[in-house]
Amino acid sequence: MLSRVAFNDYCGALKASTHVVQWGNADVWKVGDKVFAIAGWNDGHDAYTFKASDIAYEVLQACPGIRPAPYLASRGMKWLQVFDDPGLSDQELRDHIKMSYDMVVAKLTRKRRADLGL
Repeated sequence: MLSRVAFNDYCGALKASTHVVQWGNADVWKVGDKVFAIAGWNDGHDAYTFKASDIAYEVLQACPGIRPAPYLASRGMKWLQVFDDPGLSDQELRDHIKMSYDMVVAKLTRKRRADLGL
């Protein structure tokens, strides 16, 4: 599974992304003040959470090591958490983080995207 350092490096390389540490020492990544990815803990192991498309949410939640994200999914949001092996390959996780980022960017106003240079 992707290391937390590699996760943070990847998220930090996405244009106009910002990082905060909150919610029990979780690395929270945002664009335009909207969350697109979270690295937190699951029983002492890294767990990675991201926003998912409707199709990805339905398909991936049935895969071993992936579940609807605690708290977020219980509120009707389509967020998934990779919490155990086999989960996703490093590249697949990066791809889903990028899709999450793109979905969040798409929901920003045109003015906000312009202000962020997106």
